[in-house]
Amino acid sequence: MGEQKTFLGVELGSTRIKAVLIDEQHRPVAQGGYTWENRFENGVWTYALEEAWDGLRAAVKELLDSLETPVGIEGLGISGMMHGYLPFDRDGKLLTPFRTWRNTFTQRASAELTELFGCNIPQRWSVAHLYHAVLQGEKHVKDIRRIHTLASYIHEKLTGTFEAGIGEASGMFPLDGDGYDKDRMAKFDALIEKHRLPWTIGTLLPAVCPAGGDAGALTEEGAKLLDPSGRLKAGIPVAPPEGDAGTGMVATDSVAARTGNVSAGTSIFAMIVLEKPLSRAYEEIDIVATPSGKPVAMVHCANCTSDLNAWADTYREFLGAFGLDIGIKKVYDKLYELSLRGDADCGGMAVVNYLSGEHITGFEAGRPLVMRSPGSKFTLANFLRAQLYAALSSLAIGMRILQKENVAIDSVTGHGGFFKAPKVGQQYLANALNVPVSVMETAGEGGAYGMALLAAYRAQKAKNETLDAYLESRVFTNAKRLTLQPDADGAAGFQTYLKRFECALKAERAAVEGYEC
Repeated sequence: MGEQKTFLGVELGSTRIKAVLIDEQHRPVAQGGYTWENRFENGVWTYALEEAWDGLRAAVKELLDSLETPVGIEGLGISGMMHGYLPFDRDGKLLTPFRTWRNTFTQRASAELTELFGCNIPQRWSVAHLYHAVLQGEKHVKDIRRIHTLASYIHEKLTGTFEAGIGEASGMFPLDGDGYDKDRMAKFDALIEKHRLPWTIGTLLPAVCPAGGDAGALTEEGAKLLDPSGRLKAGIPVAPPEGDAGTGMVATDSVAARTGNVSAGTSIFAMIVLEKPLSRAYEEIDIVATPSGKPVAMVHCANCTSDLNAWADTYREFLGAFGLDIGIKKVYDKLYELSLRGDADCGGMAVVNYLSGEHITGFEAGRPLVMRSPGSKFTLANFLRAQLYAALSSLAIGMRILQKENVAIDSVTGHGGFFKAPKVGQQYLANALNVPVSVMETAGEGGAYGMALLAAYRAQKAKNETLDAYLESRVFTNAKRLTLQPDADGAAGFQTYLKRFECALKAERAAVEGYEC
């Protein structure tokens, strides 16, 4: 009997680097992980690329070490946190520290490009970061020869090919069909002509590759980078690299029109696959693409669980002071459980969870706040529920636009760390959006699982078999899903809380302007 055929997906998320191995039936068979955190250095949210490689190797090693019998890896793929800015010179030298999606200092660049292009250009998009650097007269700009996202950078090091999946590419520069929009590229080049730079935008961007396309194979050098032990061999076909938005759509079977998903962890974003274009451009709505190129309305918020994570660490430290060594997962499970005892509107409390800026509500920086009036019911349950509601509040504000546009949504699936505690985060999201929310048994696997599915799709798809048909007929036919309906009292309570949250943003504005540390 031959080796079991498997497919490897690796994702560099905002708090975890995760590797997932699936079999031919698309079932997870092994996984590995590595924890890392962004750093705020010299006014920039960043990660060190050296740690990215350390984390990739650690995650892959843990996965391979867990296998009891050898397997044949028939495909692999790399995913990373979306967009951002990694500029390299002709010798492959990184010219600035990695500027992540979390940075909001590109506000002017974003606004000018939005006006020039006639479509929304979010602050985290690669072209917004590039234009910001041009406007600031940064010295490195003249030396740029390639711009990468984190996923496309790792992919090139592993394969030698300069490509990005179509979903990831859609967050680097606006698309027209299955490639970059040539008219808007010409407008951008004309805009920066006065700066006399030795490049045009088209020479800097990776080639666009749709799901299932030939994006190269693992080279000898790439195999050594990913697995110094030599267990991964050169020649493995590699899927087009995608961001965590694209892999989240795949992992939740949300690549067909009228489907959607919400990814909730360090950041939170909703991806709704459109039947038809929106009536106009909105600053709060990004138009991106599925890994197969279908248009998607994206509501992205930079802040979700970071403030909650800090509180969880504090509770664990407090328990440790009594000699109690409680694992952080148990701490989270208990916090989520206790929140259910809170009042539907959090007893008059308000939490603003902005550790960084939030473009949905117009903040370039953040200062987490906890507020209550003398009449508020300050209980642990209400405080925890307010923390979890705050994690959803900015998303709920952004989603109002899609409601006004009458965007049809048949199903929403949640995935990411926010949904790991059974039913709690899922119910809160259903109440916040007032739609049924499903969670699959693979919800905790997240984007790494979605990337493994894309690797399997490249290897196993039939001629002319679309990605959504492949997922529907081969992957999720018998998938276990738990669906929760909105609770009337909970939905009403969330709306009451949301009004309080929006009022609290006035205090948040004062805190950002008045509190420097």
